[in-house]
Amino acid sequence: MAKLRVLFENGDPERTIEFDPSKAPFQHDGRPGSILDVLLAHGIHLEHACGGSCACTTCHVIVREGEQNLSPMEQDEEDRLDTAEGLTLHSRLGCQAIVRGDVVVEIPK
Repeated sequence: MAKLRVLFENGDPERTIEFDPSKAPFQHDGRPGSILDVLLAHGIHLEHACGGSCACTTCHVIVREGEQNLSPMEQDEEDRLDTAEGLTLHSRLGCQAIVRGDVVVEIPK
């Protein structure tokens, strides 16, 4: 089982999701097992204007812990992230980052 803890910059209470990564995909948006896929399957909204196809940055999240438990960033994601508002060294696109273990992410406002 993996845990995905979600912190909300807007002040909403944090949420922790436990799930089995081998059961992905959970929804139809984003890569199977991605942060977006897991959040949507558990009733947590993460904006994704392009439908989770790495064509925008609305699913931008900031990884607070567990970066090593996410899939490596591919060139498409890296190129797209360059345009994200509030970009940090720990930014990822929720539609592309596949969760493989315990991770803590923050959803910016």
